Amino acid sequence: MAETLVDKILKSHIVEGDPIPGERVAIRIDQTLTQDATGTMAYLQLEAMGAPDVKTDVSVSYVDHNTLQSGFENADDHVYLKDIAEKLGIYYSRAGNGICHQVHLERFGAPGKTLLGSDSHTPTGGGIGMFALGAGGLDVAVAMAGGPFWLTYPRIVGVRLNGELGPWVSAKDVILTLLAELTTKGNVGTVIEYFGPGVETLSVPERATITNMGAELGVTTSVFPSDEVTKGFLEAQERGDVWVPLSADDGAEYDRVIELDLSEVVPMAAAPHSPDTVSPVAELAGMAVDQVCIGSSTNSSYMDLAIVAEILKGETVHPNVSFAVAPGSRQVLQMISADGHVADFIAAGARLVESACGFCIGAGQAPKTDAVSLRTNNRNFYGRSGTPSANVYLVSPETAAAAAITGEITDPRELGKDYPVIEQPERFIVDDSMIIHVHNPGAEVRRGPNIGTPPENDPLPEPLTGEVMLKVGDKITTDHIMPAGPRIKYRSNIDTYSNFVFEGVDPDFAEKAKTKKAVGAYSFVVGGESYGQGSSREHAAMCPMHIGVKAVFAKSLERIHTANLVNFGILPLTFLDPAGYDQVNPGDDLEIPTDDASFAVGKPITVTNKTKETTFDVDHNLDARQIAIVRAGGLLNYTRG
Repeated sequence: MAETLVDKILKSHIVEGDPIPGERVAIRIDQTLTQDATGTMAYLQLEAMGAPDVKTDVSVSYVDHNTLQSGFENADDHVYLKDIAEKLGIYYSRAGNGICHQVHLERFGAPGKTLLGSDSHTPTGGGIGMFALGAGGLDVAVAMAGGPFWLTYPRIVGVRLNGELGPWVSAKDVILTLLAELTTKGNVGTVIEYFGPGVETLSVPERATITNMGAELGVTTSVFPSDEVTKGFLEAQERGDVWVPLSADDGAEYDRVIELDLSEVVPMAAAPHSPDTVSPVAELAGMAVDQVCIGSSTNSSYMDLAIVAEILKGETVHPNVSFAVAPGSRQVLQMISADGHVADFIAAGARLVESACGFCIGAGQAPKTDAVSLRTNNRNFYGRSGTPSANVYLVSPETAAAAAITGEITDPRELGKDYPVIEQPERFIVDDSMIIHVHNPGAEVRRGPNIGTPPENDPLPEPLTGEVMLKVGDKITTDHIMPAGPRIKYRSNIDTYSNFVFEGVDPDFAEKAKTKKAVGAYSFVVGGESYGQGSSREHAAMCPMHIGVKAVFAKSLERIHTANLVNFGILPLTFLDPAGYDQVNPGDDLEIPTDDASFAVGKPITVTNKTKETTFDVDHNLDARQIAIVRAGGLLNYTRG
């Protein structure tokens, strides 16, 4: 029987379960990655499991998020990460070496392998034919300890690419076009697989841009074939030995096929405050721009920055525009330095910032009040830039460069320039001196005063009663739940970080929940559609758990956040009838039956609203293993037995 590429990779890695869409399966994980905002807690959890070393083929700890060291906390975390990497035999990519997804693509990724990362944009690896997906740090810790990763076997949506991109149109415009069609909602349990004659016209960096931002669709991951283009990229990275050809069989069947003619794609932009609020750049042309930021894990490759540098040659950044450029990796910075593009940026008036996530996560380069900021990021959630009143538009490097020159949103096709054609280098500069790999089981692990321990949780009570402490609307992101920006440095200190749960939504939420917990009572949260979208940060479940949140009710929940809720013993519940959302309000006391008969696989739960003396039904969509984890109070308790 003809198989899709996704089927081929997953079936070769399944260790438990059957490859049937909608069924739970466990897969073997070949590689893992962490970054410093999520990695510290992941390794603390790995230590709590008593793991003496890692069992994966490759595990890499990257420092790329908390590099803006405004206090001792981040620097202390980096010391801990370096020490624990040495103790457990993990590769350690030092601060300055670059963004995890860019570096992993360059130096570690391999076609046909599985990659689990504690960052939601880990699907970047799909650009070279990996099955790469984001997860919470605890799931990554279990994988490093040798455990499988459980997921719902996906529905596979095929995107057939035809034609070729025209001048001034890039991969970013392709994924924005798909976001306009598929939106950020309703794609849970789906994998996007690209195929067709248009695939061979896209370079690996272009494919990686598409799979990276595919995370905003809410899909499990996205995958491209491994072909001669992939081989050329890996050979240029001096890693041709890891290449294998991989593609779907002729006649492979998909759950759905989307036809996309690349020649018809035009420059696109996502308007505030969601990656799926998409329209052609031409419709926004003329809007004054205050800031342009080029970089992030989506668009910071050598090819991205070389194109921008060529566009800027002979130009000066508009006097009203603050313009920042962040190379995605040290390799990219070395490459654009060697070929003179750094000089082009400096001559044009660009501000070169660190090879790190930086402005994408709100760590630096916050725009002015009421600014219009054009960014090549993957997310433009409200307030994520660090300035709540700012309006962030997501665009391609070409569109960003055009705005930097003109001072307004400009269709780059109207610049009146020849489009620079950049070919993939025959050889990249390969220098792995900023990656440390030493295995010393006796290494001392230093811990600064900001580094805590994984929080403990109680088993699920029977029945579960609590008060609705907060009710929110649709598209609540993990940024809403646990803010990043200046708060990100507390991610290894849950006692402190949990003081900021829902800080930007209800500044009093954490204190109210802690007050309830102090008297032995639990809190509940009610949400709308697509609750928990955004990053993989498990802290958006861990910190609410720490202050007594025991259940989340929503119209729909996103994949990674649902898994994180389960991992920390919080019941993830969806209204069987969306109208149930309207029947629950803050202050309502709810009772959830959790006995074996009521809380069972495939069975809805009837919840009693004791305040209103009414009932409503919810689904949990959990399998027997997940139910056992929630009953135990989370995955750590469950793993310890």
